[in-house]
Amino acid sequence: MLSRYEHRVMNAVFALCDGDNGCLVSPLDIMSIMPTDGDNTTERVESALDALQSGGYVDVITSERRGERMYVISLRPDGIEKIRSAKRRRRDIAYKIFLAFIGAVATFVFTLLIKAIFKD
Repeated sequence: MLSRYEHRVMNAVFALCDGDNGCLVSPLDIMSIMPTDGDNTTERVESALDALQSGGYVDVITSERRGERMYVISLRPDGIEKIRSAKRRRRDIAYKIFLAFIGAVATFVFTLLIKAIFKD
């Protein structure tokens, strides 16, 4: 089970990879996509990436480029499925809300018709 911060890091990594199975990113790139809640530090991002790696969601290789820490991140099948299932869950909830709205409108219209028919 991922924490909320790990979910945010996973979503940021998925967005940075842009549909590819891997990408080269810096901690600042990850933090720039994540919501700013004041708790974004490079150490916290690194610990979240370590947790995602130990959970089997991503493979992370740390490297240096021009003195800046970089991560070579490869998404594993479990990580890609986690993102897809989250999107699918959001889409299913939106569909259920849409159906409830349509049902409410249909009930309202039906009530108006019944009142008009039986109006004395």
